[in-house]
This record gives sequence, C-alpha cells and structure tokens, in this order.
Amino acid sequence: MHRYMHTNKFLYRHVHAQHHKPVAPYAIAAFYNHPMESVFDTIGGSIAFLVSGMTARTAIPFFCLTEVKTVDDHCGLWLPGNVFHMLFPNNTAFHDIHHQLHGSMYSFSQPFFPIWDKLLGTHMPYDLFKWPEGGFEARIISKD
Repeated sequence: MHRYMHTNKFLYRHVHAQHHKPVAPYAIAAFYNHPMESVFDTIGGSIAFLVSGMTARTAIPFFCLTEVKTVDDHCGLWLPGNVFHMLFPNNTAFHDIHHQLHGSMYSFSQPFFPIWDKLLGTHMPYDLFKWPEGGFEARIISKD
C-alpha cells in the first residue's frame, strides 16, 4: 500500500504527501498521516491478518512490533546497540533517504522487507557519513 500511495499520483498528492511534509523525519512523524491513510493502513493490516492465518495472540505482538519499528524508522537517530539496525537493513538511515526530496520515489519498503525495492528497481543505495563532532548523516550514493 505504501508503494502504491507513492506511485499513484492522485493518492500521493491528496493523501500520502501529508506524511512527507517533514523532510527530516522525527519519531512522531511516523503517525503524521492523512486520515484516509490511516483507513488504508487499517484495511491493509486487516487483510494481512486474515490472509496470513495469524491468531490474535500472534497478531498483537506482531502489530505492536511493527508500530515500534515504524517509530524507530522515523526517529532520525542511529543509536548504538539498536536491535532493529542489527536485524533489518531498512532502518533509520534507509527511511531518512526515503524522506529526503531525492528519495521520495525510492526505498518504499517499510517496515521489514527491503528485498521488494531491490526486485522492483526502487532501492536507493546510501552511505552513512560520520560527522567529526558526532552523529551520522545518511547520504545517497550517486548512481553515476
């Protein structure tokens, strides 16, 4: 659904663009959405729940983990020992690239599976630049 809201010009302009107003994401921006996007997310989550055959006992921790990962992806912080950064290649830096003006048509995979971006040609390679004063910056690697 996230990919579709980026590739469908009407949905992007009238629904999903609100989420991309903050170019530098911060944690609460994970939920800075148009009300219709929340409806789409609920429908998509419900379909995933029904099709996968998850039990309610499985779905509750899974969807809670998904929400926590979404907030982490938007937090803009590369914290040492962050388990999400160790387990998933689409992490805070990956999502920072997606929210940059050059990256809004790339790196759609959220929250867990960046393989779809690689298979569908929307993966945006990036590198982490370490600032001498401390901190990191996610920078797009030129495709030239």
